[in-house]
Amino acid sequence: MKRFAALGILLALVGTARADVKLPAIFGNHMVLQRGMKVPVWGTADAGEKVTVKVLTQEQSATADSKGSWRVTLDPLTSDEPIEVSISGKNQIKFSDVLIGEVWVCSGQSNMERRVDQSANSEQEIKNSDHPKIRLFVVQHNFTDEPQSDVKGGEWMVCSPETIAHFTAVGYFFGRELQEKLNVPMGLIESNWGGTRAEAWIPKDAFDRLHLPYEPAWTEEWLHPKPNPASTRPTPERPFEAPAVLFNGMINPLVGYAIRGVIWYQGESNAPHPEQYREVMASLISSWRQRWGEGDFPFLVVQLANFHVPKNNTSVSKGDDDSGWPGVREAQAQLVNSVPNVGLAVTIDIGESRDIHPKNKQDVGKRLALAAEKIAYGQNVEYSGPTIKSMQVQDGKIVLTFDHADGGLVNKGDAVEGFEIAGQDGKFVKADAKIDGDKVVVSSDQVKEPKQARYGWFDDPKCTIYNKSGLPMGPFRTSTP
Repeated sequence: MKRFAALGILLALVGTARADVKLPAIFGNHMVLQRGMKVPVWGTADAGEKVTVKVLTQEQSATADSKGSWRVTLDPLTSDEPIEVSISGKNQIKFSDVLIGEVWVCSGQSNMERRVDQSANSEQEIKNSDHPKIRLFVVQHNFTDEPQSDVKGGEWMVCSPETIAHFTAVGYFFGRELQEKLNVPMGLIESNWGGTRAEAWIPKDAFDRLHLPYEPAWTEEWLHPKPNPASTRPTPERPFEAPAVLFNGMINPLVGYAIRGVIWYQGESNAPHPEQYREVMASLISSWRQRWGEGDFPFLVVQLANFHVPKNNTSVSKGDDDSGWPGVREAQAQLVNSVPNVGLAVTIDIGESRDIHPKNKQDVGKRLALAAEKIAYGQNVEYSGPTIKSMQVQDGKIVLTFDHADGGLVNKGDAVEGFEIAGQDGKFVKADAKIDGDKVVVSSDQVKEPKQARYGWFDDPKCTIYNKSGLPMGPFRTSTP
Protein backbone atom coordinates (compact mmCIF):
# COMPACT_ATOMS: atom_id res chain seq x y z
CA MET A 1 0.00 0.00 0.00
CA LYS A 2 2.83 2.36 0.85
CA ARG A 3 4.37 1.66 -2.54
CA PHE A 4 1.10 2.49 -4.33
CA ALA A 5 0.66 5.63 -2.22
CA ALA A 6 4.16 6.81 -3.08
CA LEU A 7 3.49 6.10 -6.74
CA GLY A 8 0.29 8.10 -6.58
CA ILE A 9 2.08 11.06 -5.03
CA LEU A 10 4.81 10.87 -7.70
CA LEU A 11 2.25 10.79 -10.52
CA ALA A 12 0.44 13.73 -8.98
CA LEU A 13 3.66 15.72 -8.82
CA VAL A 14 4.49 14.87 -12.43
CA GLY A 15 1.00 15.89 -13.49
CA THR A 16 1.36 19.18 -11.66
CA ALA A 17 4.73 19.86 -13.29
CA ARG A 18 3.34 19.15 -16.73
CA ALA A 19 0.42 21.50 -16.08
CA ASP A 20 2.58 24.50 -15.30
CA VAL A 21 2.32 27.40 -17.69
CA LYS A 22 5.83 28.26 -18.89
CA LEU A 23 7.35 31.03 -20.99
CA PRO A 24 10.70 31.26 -22.82
CA ALA A 25 13.57 32.81 -20.88
CA ILE A 26 13.35 36.05 -22.89
CA PHE A 27 10.28 36.89 -20.79
CA GLY A 28 11.15 37.80 -17.22
CA ASN A 29 11.50 40.37 -14.48
CA HIS A 30 13.09 43.68 -15.58
CA MET A 31 12.38 43.02 -19.28
CA VAL A 32 11.58 45.77 -21.77
CA LEU A 33 8.52 45.35 -23.98
CA GLN A 34 8.51 47.19 -27.29
CA ARG A 35 6.40 50.33 -27.33
CA GLY A 36 4.18 51.38 -30.21
CA MET A 37 3.52 47.96 -31.72
CA LYS A 38 1.67 44.76 -30.97
CA VAL A 39 3.48 42.54 -28.47
CA PRO A 40 3.30 38.74 -28.79
CA VAL A 41 3.57 36.65 -25.63
CA TRP A 42 3.81 32.87 -25.88
CA GLY A 43 4.74 29.71 -24.06
CA THR A 44 3.61 26.19 -23.19
CA ALA A 45 0.93 24.62 -21.02
CA ASP A 46 -1.18 21.48 -21.00
CA ALA A 47 -3.03 20.85 -24.26
CA GLY A 48 -6.42 22.55 -24.05
CA GLU A 49 -5.43 24.72 -21.08
CA LYS A 50 -6.65 28.31 -21.12
CA VAL A 51 -3.90 30.86 -20.52
CA THR A 52 -4.62 34.51 -19.72
CA VAL A 53 -2.11 37.37 -19.97
CA LYS A 54 -2.85 40.60 -18.09
CA VAL A 55 -0.90 43.81 -18.69
CA LEU A 56 -2.17 47.16 -17.46
CA THR A 57 -5.83 47.30 -18.57
CA GLN A 58 -5.44 44.54 -21.17
CA GLU A 59 -6.44 40.93 -20.73
CA GLN A 60 -5.83 38.47 -23.56
CA SER A 61 -6.47 34.72 -23.50
CA ALA A 62 -5.50 31.72 -25.62
CA THR A 63 -5.98 27.97 -25.44
CA ALA A 64 -2.94 25.71 -25.70
CA ASP A 65 -3.00 23.58 -28.83
CA SER A 66 -2.52 19.81 -29.04
CA LYS A 67 1.23 20.23 -28.59
CA GLY A 68 0.81 22.52 -25.60
CA SER A 69 1.75 25.76 -27.37
CA TRP A 70 -0.14 28.99 -26.77
CA ARG A 71 0.26 32.56 -27.93
CA VAL A 72 -1.48 35.89 -27.36
CA THR A 73 -0.85 39.25 -28.97
CA LEU A 74 -1.17 42.36 -26.85
CA ASP A 75 -2.24 45.68 -28.34
CA PRO A 76 0.42 48.42 -28.23
CA LEU A 77 1.43 49.29 -24.68
CA THR A 78 2.12 52.66 -23.08
CA SER A 79 3.47 53.37 -19.61
CA ASP A 80 6.00 55.77 -18.14
CA GLU A 81 6.33 53.66 -15.02
CA PRO A 82 7.36 50.05 -14.35
CA ILE A 83 4.49 47.61 -14.74
CA GLU A 84 3.62 44.03 -13.86
CA VAL A 85 2.82 41.26 -16.34
CA SER A 86 0.65 38.38 -15.12
CA ILE A 87 0.23 35.03 -16.90
CA SER A 88 -2.35 32.63 -15.50
CA GLY A 89 -3.41 29.10 -16.26
CA LYS A 90 -3.43 26.28 -13.75
CA ASN A 91 -0.59 28.22 -12.16
CA GLN A 92 0.29 31.90 -12.17
CA ILE A 93 3.48 33.73 -13.17
CA LYS A 94 4.14 37.39 -12.46
CA PHE A 95 6.93 39.48 -13.96
CA SER A 96 7.71 42.71 -12.14
CA ASP A 97 9.64 45.90 -12.92
CA VAL A 98 8.76 45.61 -16.62
CA LEU A 99 9.37 48.69 -18.77
CA ILE A 100 7.82 49.82 -22.05
CA GLY A 101 10.42 51.18 -24.47
CA GLU A 102 12.69 50.32 -27.37
CA VAL A 103 14.12 46.82 -27.95
CA TRP A 104 17.14 46.06 -30.15
CA VAL A 105 18.98 42.82 -30.92
CA CYS A 106 22.81 43.12 -30.94
CA SER A 107 24.32 40.38 -33.09
CA GLY A 108 27.41 39.43 -35.11
CA GLN A 109 30.88 38.23 -34.26
CA SER A 110 33.69 39.26 -31.91
CA ASN A 111 33.55 43.03 -32.34
CA MET A 112 29.92 42.95 -31.24
CA GLU A 113 30.77 40.46 -28.52
CA ARG A 114 33.63 42.63 -27.20
CA ARG A 115 32.75 43.73 -23.69
CA VAL A 116 32.51 47.12 -22.02
CA ASP A 117 35.47 46.23 -19.78
CA GLN A 118 37.53 45.71 -22.96
CA SER A 119 36.67 49.09 -24.49
CA ALA A 120 38.45 52.42 -24.25
CA ASN A 121 38.21 54.21 -20.91
CA SER A 122 36.55 51.12 -19.48
CA GLU A 123 36.96 51.90 -15.78
CA GLN A 124 35.22 55.25 -16.12
CA GLU A 125 32.55 53.84 -18.41
CA ILE A 126 31.70 51.11 -15.89
CA LYS A 127 31.70 53.58 -13.02
CA ASN A 128 29.23 55.82 -14.88
CA SER A 129 26.91 53.03 -16.04
CA ASP A 130 24.10 53.58 -13.55
CA HIS A 131 21.29 53.64 -16.14
CA PRO A 132 18.33 51.77 -14.64
CA LYS A 133 16.17 52.40 -17.72
CA ILE A 134 18.58 50.37 -19.85
CA ARG A 135 18.01 46.63 -19.54
CA LEU A 136 20.32 43.86 -20.73
CA PHE A 137 19.75 40.26 -21.81
CA VAL A 138 22.65 37.98 -22.84
CA VAL A 139 21.87 34.95 -25.00
CA GLN A 140 24.22 32.10 -24.12
CA HIS A 141 26.26 30.48 -26.88
CA ASN A 142 24.40 27.58 -28.45
CA PHE A 143 24.69 25.81 -31.78
CA THR A 144 22.25 23.16 -32.91
CA ASP A 145 21.05 21.48 -36.07
CA GLU A 146 17.40 22.04 -35.20
CA PRO A 147 15.61 25.35 -34.50
CA GLN A 148 15.10 25.82 -30.76
CA SER A 149 12.10 27.32 -29.00
CA ASP A 150 14.14 28.70 -26.09
CA VAL A 151 17.64 29.91 -25.34
CA LYS A 152 19.91 27.94 -23.02
CA GLY A 153 19.36 30.43 -20.22
CA GLY A 154 19.60 34.06 -19.30
CA GLU A 155 17.78 36.81 -17.50
CA TRP A 156 17.11 40.51 -17.90
CA MET A 157 19.51 42.69 -15.92
CA VAL A 158 19.23 46.32 -14.90
CA CYS A 159 22.18 48.29 -16.28
CA SER A 160 24.57 49.24 -13.49
CA PRO A 161 28.29 49.12 -12.64
CA GLU A 162 27.67 45.62 -11.32
CA THR A 163 26.11 44.28 -14.55
CA ILE A 164 27.59 46.19 -17.49
CA ALA A 165 31.24 45.09 -17.51
CA HIS A 166 30.72 41.90 -19.52
CA PHE A 167 27.99 43.23 -21.80
CA THR A 168 28.52 44.09 -25.49
CA ALA A 169 30.27 47.46 -25.63
CA VAL A 170 28.85 48.42 -29.04
CA GLY A 171 25.36 47.48 -27.90
CA TYR A 172 25.66 49.39 -24.64
CA PHE A 173 27.05 52.58 -26.16
CA PHE A 174 24.38 52.42 -28.87
CA GLY A 175 21.62 51.94 -26.32
CA ARG A 176 22.96 54.60 -23.99
CA GLU A 177 23.06 57.14 -26.80
CA LEU A 178 19.48 56.42 -27.82
CA GLN A 179 18.20 56.33 -24.25
CA GLU A 180 19.62 59.80 -23.63
CA LYS A 181 18.23 61.23 -26.88
CA LEU A 182 14.81 59.58 -26.87
CA ASN A 183 14.33 59.55 -23.10
CA VAL A 184 12.67 56.13 -23.19
CA PRO A 185 13.75 52.77 -21.72
CA MET A 186 16.05 50.62 -23.83
CA GLY A 187 16.10 46.83 -23.97
CA LEU A 188 19.28 45.33 -25.45
CA ILE A 189 19.42 41.65 -26.37
CA GLU A 190 22.98 40.41 -26.96
CA SER A 191 23.21 37.38 -29.26
CA ASN A 192 26.64 37.03 -30.86
CA TRP A 193 29.67 34.74 -31.14
CA GLY A 194 33.25 35.69 -31.96
CA GLY A 195 34.86 34.40 -35.15
CA THR A 196 31.60 33.33 -36.75
CA ARG A 197 30.66 33.67 -40.39
CA ALA A 198 27.30 34.98 -41.53
CA GLU A 199 26.15 31.63 -42.94
CA ALA A 200 25.84 30.22 -39.42
CA TRP A 201 23.28 32.93 -38.61
CA ILE A 202 21.02 32.24 -41.62
CA PRO A 203 18.04 29.83 -41.41
CA LYS A 204 18.69 26.57 -43.24
CA ASP A 205 16.00 27.03 -45.90
CA ALA A 206 17.28 30.52 -46.74
CA PHE A 207 20.87 29.25 -46.86
CA ASP A 208 19.91 26.43 -49.24
CA ARG A 209 18.38 28.92 -51.66
CA LEU A 210 21.64 30.87 -51.94
CA HIS A 211 23.55 28.20 -53.95
CA LEU A 212 26.88 29.77 -53.00
CA PRO A 213 29.74 28.81 -55.34
CA TYR A 214 32.10 28.09 -52.44
CA GLU A 215 29.72 25.67 -50.74
CA PRO A 216 29.84 22.92 -49.53
CA ALA A 217 33.64 22.98 -49.67
CA TRP A 218 33.94 26.08 -47.44
CA THR A 219 31.66 24.58 -44.82
CA GLU A 220 33.79 21.46 -44.78
CA GLU A 221 36.90 23.61 -44.39
CA TRP A 222 35.36 25.38 -41.40
CA LEU A 223 34.17 22.18 -39.80
CA HIS A 224 37.43 20.28 -40.32
CA PRO A 225 40.23 22.83 -40.80
CA LYS A 226 43.64 21.54 -41.75
CA PRO A 227 46.48 22.37 -39.32
CA ASN A 228 48.35 25.47 -40.46
CA PRO A 229 51.17 26.71 -38.19
CA ALA A 230 51.24 30.06 -40.00
CA SER A 231 47.52 30.69 -39.42
CA THR A 232 46.04 32.49 -36.44
CA ARG A 233 42.81 30.56 -36.88
CA PRO A 234 42.13 27.75 -34.41
CA THR A 235 42.52 24.25 -35.84
CA PRO A 236 39.94 22.22 -33.83
CA GLU A 237 36.63 21.34 -35.41
CA ARG A 238 34.22 24.27 -35.36
CA PRO A 239 30.70 22.84 -35.48
CA PHE A 240 29.28 26.25 -34.56
CA GLU A 241 30.32 27.38 -38.05
CA ALA A 242 27.93 25.06 -39.90
CA PRO A 243 25.16 26.83 -41.80
CA ALA A 244 22.12 27.80 -39.71
CA VAL A 245 23.33 26.37 -36.40
CA LEU A 246 23.60 29.75 -34.63
CA PHE A 247 20.32 30.96 -36.03
CA ASN A 248 18.75 27.78 -34.68
CA GLY A 249 20.16 28.12 -31.19
CA MET A 250 20.54 31.86 -30.63
CA ILE A 251 18.08 33.73 -32.89
CA ASN A 252 15.11 31.43 -33.51
CA PRO A 253 14.22 31.42 -29.78
CA LEU A 254 13.94 35.22 -29.93
CA VAL A 255 11.76 35.34 -33.04
CA GLY A 256 8.43 36.93 -32.21
CA TYR A 257 9.67 38.98 -29.27
CA ALA A 258 8.69 42.47 -30.37
CA ILE A 259 11.75 44.50 -31.39
CA ARG A 260 12.50 47.80 -33.07
CA GLY A 261 15.46 46.45 -35.01
CA VAL A 262 18.90 44.85 -35.15
CA ILE A 263 22.46 46.13 -34.99
CA TRP A 264 25.04 43.90 -36.66
CA TYR A 265 28.86 43.85 -36.53
CA GLN A 266 30.30 40.98 -38.58
CA GLY A 267 32.17 40.37 -41.82
CA GLU A 268 35.76 39.61 -40.89
CA SER A 269 35.14 35.86 -41.16
CA ASN A 270 33.51 36.24 -44.59
CA ALA A 271 36.46 38.10 -46.10
CA PRO A 272 37.62 35.08 -48.17
CA HIS A 273 34.46 35.45 -50.29
CA PRO A 274 33.58 39.16 -50.54
CA GLU A 275 31.85 38.76 -53.92
CA GLN A 276 28.98 36.88 -52.30
CA TYR A 277 28.76 38.78 -49.03
CA ARG A 278 26.08 41.22 -50.16
CA GLU A 279 23.87 38.32 -51.27
CA VAL A 280 24.55 36.45 -48.04
CA MET A 281 23.65 39.42 -45.87
CA ALA A 282 20.59 40.29 -47.93
CA SER A 283 19.38 36.73 -47.34
CA LEU A 284 20.10 36.94 -43.62
CA ILE A 285 18.24 40.23 -43.26
CA SER A 286 15.20 39.20 -45.30
CA SER A 287 14.92 35.82 -43.57
CA TRP A 288 15.04 37.35 -40.10
CA ARG A 289 12.42 39.91 -41.09
CA GLN A 290 10.19 37.26 -42.61
CA ARG A 291 10.27 35.16 -39.46
CA TRP A 292 9.68 38.07 -37.10
CA GLY A 293 6.69 39.20 -39.14
CA GLU A 294 7.15 42.86 -38.25
CA GLY A 295 7.89 44.09 -41.77
CA ASP A 296 11.20 45.62 -42.82
CA PHE A 297 12.48 46.53 -39.36
CA PRO A 298 15.73 48.58 -39.27
CA PHE A 299 18.91 46.59 -39.69
CA LEU A 300 22.00 48.66 -38.89
CA VAL A 301 25.40 47.40 -40.03
CA VAL A 302 28.88 48.34 -38.80
CA GLN A 303 31.29 48.50 -41.72
CA LEU A 304 34.65 46.81 -41.15
CA ALA A 305 37.21 49.14 -39.58
CA ASN A 306 40.72 49.68 -40.86
CA PHE A 307 43.06 46.81 -39.94
CA HIS A 308 46.41 45.64 -41.23
CA VAL A 309 45.52 42.11 -42.28
CA PRO A 310 48.75 40.07 -41.82
CA LYS A 311 50.11 38.80 -45.12
CA ASN A 312 53.76 39.19 -46.13
CA ASN A 313 53.93 42.49 -44.22
CA THR A 314 52.04 44.26 -46.99
CA SER A 315 48.49 45.43 -47.57
CA VAL A 316 47.48 44.89 -51.15
CA SER A 317 44.14 45.30 -52.82
CA LYS A 318 44.20 42.89 -55.75
CA GLY A 319 45.67 39.53 -56.63
CA ASP A 320 46.05 36.21 -54.86
CA ASP A 321 46.98 37.85 -51.55
CA ASP A 322 43.83 39.99 -51.41
CA SER A 323 42.36 39.73 -47.92
CA GLY A 324 38.87 40.53 -49.12
CA TRP A 325 38.33 43.27 -46.54
CA PRO A 326 37.79 46.08 -49.09
CA GLY A 327 35.30 43.90 -50.94
CA VAL A 328 33.38 43.14 -47.75
CA ARG A 329 33.21 46.87 -46.98
CA GLU A 330 31.85 47.47 -50.46
CA ALA A 331 29.22 44.76 -50.00
CA GLN A 332 28.18 46.29 -46.68
CA ALA A 333 27.79 49.71 -48.28
CA GLN A 334 25.80 48.25 -51.18
CA LEU A 335 23.24 46.81 -48.73
CA VAL A 336 22.10 50.37 -47.98
CA ASN A 337 20.91 50.84 -51.56
CA SER A 338 19.70 47.30 -52.25
CA VAL A 339 17.82 46.34 -49.05
CA PRO A 340 15.17 48.55 -47.40
CA ASN A 341 15.82 50.21 -44.04
CA VAL A 342 19.49 49.26 -43.80
CA GLY A 343 21.87 51.76 -42.22
CA LEU A 344 25.66 51.78 -42.23
CA ALA A 345 28.06 52.95 -39.53
CA VAL A 346 31.41 53.66 -41.21
CA THR A 347 34.40 52.97 -38.93
CA ILE A 348 37.30 53.22 -41.38
CA ASP A 349 38.85 55.98 -39.25
CA ILE A 350 38.62 54.45 -35.77
CA GLY A 351 40.18 51.01 -36.16
CA GLU A 352 43.59 49.94 -34.92
CA SER A 353 46.15 48.72 -37.44
CA ARG A 354 47.45 45.95 -35.19
CA ASP A 355 44.31 45.03 -33.30
CA ILE A 356 41.32 43.45 -35.03
CA HIS A 357 39.29 44.49 -31.96
CA PRO A 358 39.61 48.29 -31.81
CA LYS A 359 38.84 49.67 -28.36
CA ASN A 360 36.89 52.73 -29.49
CA LYS A 361 33.44 51.24 -29.33
CA GLN A 362 31.91 54.52 -28.14
CA ASP A 363 32.00 56.13 -31.58
CA VAL A 364 30.70 52.92 -33.16
CA GLY A 365 27.69 53.09 -30.86
CA LYS A 366 27.15 56.79 -31.59
CA ARG A 367 27.21 56.26 -35.35
CA LEU A 368 24.79 53.37 -35.12
CA ALA A 369 22.53 55.52 -32.95
CA LEU A 370 22.53 58.26 -35.60
CA ALA A 371 21.41 55.72 -38.19
CA ALA A 372 18.68 54.56 -35.81
CA GLU A 373 17.53 58.13 -35.18
CA LYS A 374 17.00 58.59 -38.92
CA ILE A 375 15.82 55.16 -40.09
CA ALA A 376 13.94 53.90 -37.04
CA TYR A 377 12.67 57.13 -35.54
CA GLY A 378 12.41 59.48 -38.53
CA GLN A 379 14.43 62.29 -37.01
CA ASN A 380 16.01 64.98 -39.14
CA VAL A 381 19.67 64.23 -38.47
CA GLU A 382 22.70 63.67 -40.66
CA TYR A 383 23.36 60.00 -40.13
CA SER A 384 25.81 59.11 -42.88
CA GLY A 385 29.22 60.18 -44.03
CA PRO A 386 29.70 61.25 -47.67
CA THR A 387 28.70 58.61 -50.23
CA ILE A 388 29.58 58.53 -53.93
CA LYS A 389 26.84 59.99 -56.15
CA SER A 390 28.38 60.35 -59.59
CA MET A 391 31.60 60.37 -61.61
CA GLN A 392 32.54 62.47 -64.63
CA VAL A 393 35.73 62.64 -66.66
CA GLN A 394 36.77 66.19 -67.55
CA ASP A 395 40.06 67.19 -69.17
CA GLY A 396 41.93 64.11 -68.04
CA LYS A 397 40.59 64.35 -64.50
CA ILE A 398 37.84 62.51 -62.64
CA VAL A 399 35.26 64.63 -60.85
CA LEU A 400 33.49 62.77 -58.06
CA THR A 401 30.27 64.14 -56.55
CA PHE A 402 28.97 63.03 -53.16
CA ASP A 403 25.71 62.78 -51.27
CA HIS A 404 25.63 63.45 -47.52
CA ALA A 405 28.25 66.17 -48.00
CA ASP A 406 26.40 68.19 -45.34
CA GLY A 407 27.43 71.64 -46.53
CA GLY A 408 30.75 70.60 -48.01
CA LEU A 409 33.48 68.02 -47.60
CA VAL A 410 36.19 68.46 -44.97
CA ASN A 411 39.71 67.05 -44.98
CA LYS A 412 41.17 66.30 -41.56
CA GLY A 413 44.63 65.31 -42.73
CA ASP A 414 47.65 67.24 -43.95
CA ALA A 415 46.64 66.34 -47.50
CA VAL A 416 43.73 64.58 -49.17
CA GLU A 417 44.78 60.94 -49.18
CA GLY A 418 43.44 57.56 -50.15
CA PHE A 419 42.43 58.18 -53.78
CA GLU A 420 43.61 56.11 -56.74
CA ILE A 421 42.70 56.15 -60.41
CA ALA A 422 43.13 53.74 -63.30
CA GLY A 423 42.94 53.89 -67.06
CA GLN A 424 41.76 51.31 -69.54
CA ASP A 425 44.33 48.79 -68.27
CA GLY A 426 42.71 48.75 -64.82
CA LYS A 427 46.01 49.41 -63.03
CA PHE A 428 45.47 51.79 -60.16
CA VAL A 429 47.98 54.45 -59.15
CA LYS A 430 47.98 57.00 -56.35
CA ALA A 431 46.09 60.13 -57.37
CA ASP A 432 46.29 63.78 -56.44
CA ALA A 433 42.99 64.95 -55.01
CA LYS A 434 41.39 68.32 -54.28
CA ILE A 435 38.12 69.07 -52.52
CA ASP A 436 35.66 71.43 -54.19
CA GLY A 437 32.48 71.76 -52.11
CA ASP A 438 30.65 68.45 -52.42
CA LYS A 439 33.10 67.25 -55.07
CA VAL A 440 36.59 65.78 -55.19
CA VAL A 441 38.74 66.20 -58.31
CA VAL A 442 41.34 63.45 -58.75
CA SER A 443 44.10 63.07 -61.31
CA SER A 444 47.54 61.61 -61.97
CA ASP A 445 50.28 62.37 -64.50
CA GLN A 446 50.57 58.60 -64.96
CA VAL A 447 46.98 58.22 -66.22
CA LYS A 448 46.11 60.45 -69.17
CA GLU A 449 42.67 58.92 -69.83
CA PRO A 450 41.23 57.85 -66.46
CA LYS A 451 38.33 55.40 -66.38
CA GLN A 452 37.96 54.44 -62.72
CA ALA A 453 38.55 55.89 -59.28
CA ARG A 454 38.56 54.43 -55.82
CA TYR A 455 39.11 55.60 -52.25
CA GLY A 456 40.44 53.79 -49.21
CA TRP A 457 40.68 50.51 -51.12
CA PHE A 458 43.14 48.87 -48.74
CA ASP A 459 42.88 46.78 -45.62
CA ASP A 460 44.29 49.59 -43.49
CA PRO A 461 43.84 52.82 -45.46
CA LYS A 462 44.35 56.35 -44.27
CA CYS A 463 41.01 58.04 -44.89
CA THR A 464 40.77 61.72 -44.03
CA ILE A 465 37.57 63.05 -45.61
CA TYR A 466 34.48 63.84 -43.53
CA ASN A 467 31.34 65.89 -43.83
CA LYS A 468 30.70 68.85 -41.55
CA SER A 469 28.80 66.61 -39.15
CA GLY A 470 32.07 64.80 -38.47
CA LEU A 471 31.10 61.54 -40.18
CA PRO A 472 33.75 59.87 -42.36
CA MET A 473 33.60 58.99 -46.02
CA GLY A 474 33.74 55.23 -46.41
CA PRO A 475 35.83 53.33 -48.96
CA PHE A 476 34.34 52.96 -52.44
CA ARG A 477 35.16 52.32 -56.09
CA THR A 478 33.36 53.75 -59.08
CA SER A 479 33.06 50.48 -61.00
CA THR A 480 33.34 46.78 -60.35
CA PRO A 481 35.75 44.74 -62.51
